[in-house]
Amino acid sequence: MKECFILLFKIVSHQQEKPAGRIRKQNETLILRAAEIEFAEKGFAGASMNAIAQRAGLPKANLHYYFKNKIGLYIAVLSDIIELWDETLSAITAEDDPAEVLTHYIRRKIDFSREYSLASRIFASEIISGAPNMSTYFSDNYHGWFAGRVAVFQAWIDQGKLDPITPEHLLFMIWSTTQHYADFAIQIAAALNKPEPDIEDYEKATETITHIILKGCGVKRVDSVRS
Repeated sequence: MKECFILLFKIVSHQQEKPAGRIRKQNETLILRAAEIEFAEKGFAGASMNAIAQRAGLPKANLHYYFKNKIGLYIAVLSDIIELWDETLSAITAEDDPAEVLTHYIRRKIDFSREYSLASRIFASEIISGAPNMSTYFSDNYHGWFAGRVAVFQAWIDQGKLDPITPEHLLFMIWSTTQHYADFAIQIAAALNKPEPDIEDYEKATETITHIILKGCGVKRVDSVRS
């Protein structure tokens, strides 16, 4: 049964598809935010469509109109956060300024960790469990998409815009450092002796990570980049 559902795992930034209608998108977003809370708090096994519908303030029948079953909704939650992460890098080209791209990318990834921390934790849990529901995602066009991003970074290296680092591991480093602020927010809060990280903490994280990454890549810092 699982294999017939994982085919639903599609990332828009990896493909060419028409966007959903405005009202449908609004309702789907409402449901996804409610599902994030239920899956994060109770896990996939403990969450129920009824509880998600109640949290979203919608009749259960409406929930099933948009998402036929729990596995479909779970995969949609995963797809949603991955789309946010990947879309930020999907349009980069060799003609772009790597300092601007990296500064913008790091800031957006930290923003996502603050705004979508639950979805990030659900993704992390799925990966730690061996990604049983993501085999299609990783086998479909993931490597092609990732190789395209790496090729842009390599072009910057060839043009002398970046030091000769390994692009793949640079991206892994950015992912791990930025997503840490979502997946390990409880640990960060304990270390900082506060209930939870605040806006100032996320800003300091952004500034610190950006400084280290840019300096390590041999590029000059840009003071202002469009968010």
